[in-house]
Amino acid sequence: MFDLVLRGGDVVDGTGAPRIRADVGVTGDEISAIGTIEDAETREAIDVSGLVVAPGFIDTHAHSDGALLNDPQHENGLRQGITTEIIAQDGMSFAPLSPENFEAHRQYLGGILQPPPEDLDTSSIARFLDRYDGAGCNTVMLVPHGPIRLETLGFEDLPLEGDPLTEARRLVAEGMVDGARGLATGLSYYPQSYSTTEELTALCEVVAEHDGVYVTHIRNHNNDRAFGGGGIPEALEIGRRSGVKVHISHYRTSVPNAGQTEELMADIDAAKSQGIDVTIECYPYVVGSTIPGYFLPGEFHEGGAEGMLARLGTADGYQAALRALEAWGGVLDTGCWTYVASEANQSLIGVGFADAAADRGVSVEQMMLDVMLEERLQCGFRYAPSPSVGRIRQVEADIMELLDRDDYMIGSDAIPLPGIPHPRAYGCFPRFVGRLRRRHHRPLEQVIQRVTQNPARRFNLERRGEVREGFVADLVVFDEDQIVDLATFEDPAVPPAGIPYVLVNGQVAVDRGGVTGTLAGRAVR
Repeated sequence: MFDLVLRGGDVVDGTGAPRIRADVGVTGDEISAIGTIEDAETREAIDVSGLVVAPGFIDTHAHSDGALLNDPQHENGLRQGITTEIIAQDGMSFAPLSPENFEAHRQYLGGILQPPPEDLDTSSIARFLDRYDGAGCNTVMLVPHGPIRLETLGFEDLPLEGDPLTEARRLVAEGMVDGARGLATGLSYYPQSYSTTEELTALCEVVAEHDGVYVTHIRNHNNDRAFGGGGIPEALEIGRRSGVKVHISHYRTSVPNAGQTEELMADIDAAKSQGIDVTIECYPYVVGSTIPGYFLPGEFHEGGAEGMLARLGTADGYQAALRALEAWGGVLDTGCWTYVASEANQSLIGVGFADAAADRGVSVEQMMLDVMLEERLQCGFRYAPSPSVGRIRQVEADIMELLDRDDYMIGSDAIPLPGIPHPRAYGCFPRFVGRLRRRHHRPLEQVIQRVTQNPARRFNLERRGEVREGFVADLVVFDEDQIVDLATFEDPAVPPAGIPYVLVNGQVAVDRGGVTGTLAGRAVR
């Protein structure tokens, strides 16, 4: 007796092998049969003839730490076919933290991670992960570097060495035992950017002992503290010294270096030839999103949210911050507010920085600082895409070329906040699997492998990432000719088309294109 049979679909199993026409039987949370099972007794059958049956997509980089707890249904992810998300990215999350540090960090991260419920037990990775059982999708966690620093040094620019380093290594080891799959750091964000290469190497030695992965948003702050000036050279050196597996977040070309994929990958390919284990991820959009504090030097971040607000609230601190922002030149002029928390500033959402500044009669930099103060840091923005469609198309071609490599996968970098978010939160995977695959004539089997088996193997997700008997029944059913992202920069909170069914742990989470209310996700330990 099967609980569910998907009848007559084309099975693309996630391994890169050619598709086969087959029924897929599900019993409990497992795939129990693949083949011709027409006469078998089943509680439910769904005719999926003419459609593709594939493993559920695995998002290797999601910022839904708070969003999944506030809205467990997680429609924006499920309707893309995402059945598993890896959180605590860029070293930003809420565990392991003391109650005092959790309360403070909840405010500091509010512009990028939706503030989670106040009643969380964040004392360990294990207790924090417990809250994700019963979300819409499965959740995998990394040990976030930021909380490790907060618990050992506070939100201060201090070297992590001696007894604090010993304690930090203990916390990382505890997190790995609790089920984390590696260590994540974002070296453009604080307190992570206070670190040195030596500190990161010491922490990664622990990760390597547990066969974990070092996941890094590479450094562009405090480069003088880093081997090779930061960036890719530092990430590779950490792998070389510690023996840890390295995974580089959202790494692709952009408009300024469009078409230069060979140059982009030169250092990585050289390191791989020397035996360093490196994988990479990207998202298929030409611009990203972040928080305004990203652009302020480390001294403004000491003390966390309250420390920053206190500095910006003084005349000298405000002027110093203004000079720091002005040093970025015109980079900020193309920003657009995606999220502000207060009712008073809701009219800013979707407004470009230049227009918002003109409305207030101030410079772009002044407008940013004023909004940060008014919102108490609960605000975020994205960049506007280049007006050069040709350059955008070249970057998209580069992305598809990079994803021809077997060391690449997709991480949406989704920030599913209310407002007008970046469209990747609603359209990342169907954009790659549908729109860009068709435009660039890539084999479906290869594309599916990059978003299923590849991440499952990299992050040791046992019995996931393939359509195989005995594997967990995380499945997505889609029309390969119709699957497409509909989320745009102007109207981003729009689900995709062409994905009628999604199963999470054997339960139907999306039925005929709509979420069912089933919350079958698990914390994967």
